[in-house]
Amino acid sequence: MPRFGGIASMMRLPVIDNPSTLDVGFIGIPLDTGTSNRSGTRFGPRQIRCESVLLRPYNMATRAAPFDALRIADLGDVAINPYNLLDSVARIERAFTPIVEAGCRTITLGGDHTVTLPILRALRKRHGPIGLIHIDAHADVNDTMFGEKIAHGTTFRRAVEEELIDPHRVVQIGLRGTGYTAEDFDWCRQQGFQVVQVEECWGRSLVPLMDEVRTRIGSGPAYFSLDIDGIDPAFAPGTGTPEIGGLTVPQTLEIIRGAWGMNLIGADVVEVSPPYDPQGTTALLAANLAYELLCVMPGVPRRD
Repeated sequence: MPRFGGIASMMRLPVIDNPSTLDVGFIGIPLDTGTSNRSGTRFGPRQIRCESVLLRPYNMATRAAPFDALRIADLGDVAINPYNLLDSVARIERAFTPIVEAGCRTITLGGDHTVTLPILRALRKRHGPIGLIHIDAHADVNDTMFGEKIAHGTTFRRAVEEELIDPHRVVQIGLRGTGYTAEDFDWCRQQGFQVVQVEECWGRSLVPLMDEVRTRIGSGPAYFSLDIDGIDPAFAPGTGTPEIGGLTVPQTLEIIRGAWGMNLIGADVVEVSPPYDPQGTTALLAANLAYELLCVMPGVPRRD
């Protein structure tokens, strides 16, 4: 079948509904009810899958060969409630709980960043508080948004309050932009997060940074959450809350590839908004980054 034909699953993988037969499953969450600016991320998983048909099984840069050793498939989408965000969050947690219990690691295609909260809730039931690598333009630690406790900008404050993550094993990379107060990122540091604002990344390789991150995360279970707006809008325009001066694509690859050897128990790529991505540039990038995350999952061999 030529790449432009057939069903557009992630990387043209089989679509199955039994996570117990898998080591890693791609899963979509077509949610944008938690967005605060431009909606459209409900279409993200479908477009990422469409662009992913260009991907091939071997990573020629790192020599990673995920399909040589792991059982990998597409688990389809979580059936969210487009009229009720809290119900959607509950549905996501219910959907992920049996996947986690089956021992299947997930790479989630978003969807707005609200989706990470119920995923972390499901993971905590098995792993306890976990480490976190978080690429984003925004810290997502607002207490409320328009009076609501659950939204895409409150995810990691709730995660701290609910002890879903270990604050001393959290690294946020790429934070930038304007804020509501001068202390917008200080709350994160006060909890124990390592915050790497984007200005610290400009004009340099992030390989040395990832040496520090590996030490901080250690050998315990960790999650990798990648908001596409962490990358500069020159490369990723199709997102709801773009911020200038972001990470470059090579820097983002250095961060992901630098997670090799960590005990990653899951990952996500979120906030892809196809209505603002007419050429498919952002979705193509997201598909490649999801593949790169697959290549650093535990058990993936590297060919000599």
